[in-house]
Amino acid sequence: MMNFNDRSILVTGGTGSFGRRFVGHVLANFKPRRLVVFSRDELKQFEMEQEFPTSRYPQLRYFIGDVRDAERLEAAMRDIEFVVHAAAMKQVTTAEYNPFECVRTNIHGAENVVNAAIRSGVERVIALSTDKAANPINLYGATKLASDKIFIAANNMSGQDGPRFSVVRYGNVLGSRGSVVPFYQRMIAEGKTSLPVTDERMTRFWITIDQGVKFVLDNLARMTGGEIFVPKLPSMKIVDLARALLPDCEIETIGIRAGEKLHEVMVPQDDSRTTLDLGDFLVIEPAFHQWSRENYLEIHGGTPVAEDFEYSSATNDDWLSAANLRKMLNLDE
Repeated sequence: MMNFNDRSILVTGGTGSFGRRFVGHVLANFKPRRLVVFSRDELKQFEMEQEFPTSRYPQLRYFIGDVRDAERLEAAMRDIEFVVHAAAMKQVTTAEYNPFECVRTNIHGAENVVNAAIRSGVERVIALSTDKAANPINLYGATKLASDKIFIAANNMSGQDGPRFSVVRYGNVLGSRGSVVPFYQRMIAEGKTSLPVTDERMTRFWITIDQGVKFVLDNLARMTGGEIFVPKLPSMKIVDLARALLPDCEIETIGIRAGEKLHEVMVPQDDSRTTLDLGDFLVIEPAFHQWSRENYLEIHGGTPVAEDFEYSSATNDDWLSAANLRKMLNLDE
């Protein structure tokens, strides 16, 4: 993991679930010269400042701004060395109903982050993606696929001495705002004895926020520019997750919603020819003529995956038990 002492970092979407945990981790483990929280929600910034006050953390800056605003982004990136891009419009159904807004935030926002980073002389940019960007069937996933392509191609725009850009792609985040776990927990707290499931066959990849933060930090140090980093995660059926939270609950099958998949994929089979296995994670290589697989393997180790490889939540070798899920959520303490 990179040492962030006396370094400057900006996180877009810094008041979201990931951003708050990322900021807390950096402040607890390093002494950055400057740590900028960039987001458009003044109330969330006010609430976050109660947890991380600038009186206690003078290196912390709260910057109101939207990734749609290129000039504001560029102003926020002055003297910044590392950018973590976590801002996005993430709700699948909201994106389906408001497509132009999703495009403006997830695609135009990515373009603005890239241009601001290049103009500001940032060293490294790592962007958060999602399993829904792999073989997307909904607008959210399609915009995140476009965003991933923008960040990878940005390495061609930045020149030899410009910023390096990479992407991390992972699955559903346990306990994040808007995810199914807090939704179920609210229903349980209200005394519900049945929980809704769209389809009893549905599977997802699962990761905790802390695991996501660590994966981002590890790959911010590891990246050379152009990689899509994919962690190896456990899968779990949504119906098993519901029963882990409320044993013996009744399951109400409500049907798959618009834009929702039965299973998620993080590495499509079509990407297998450019995917490397590095033990705890996978790397999808960029299609750069100057990219050398031999050099990358020599430095980082690993092996190419089989040509018919696909990393799917349905065919995963690692499955999350109810006991381990509860442990990850600290429910039995």
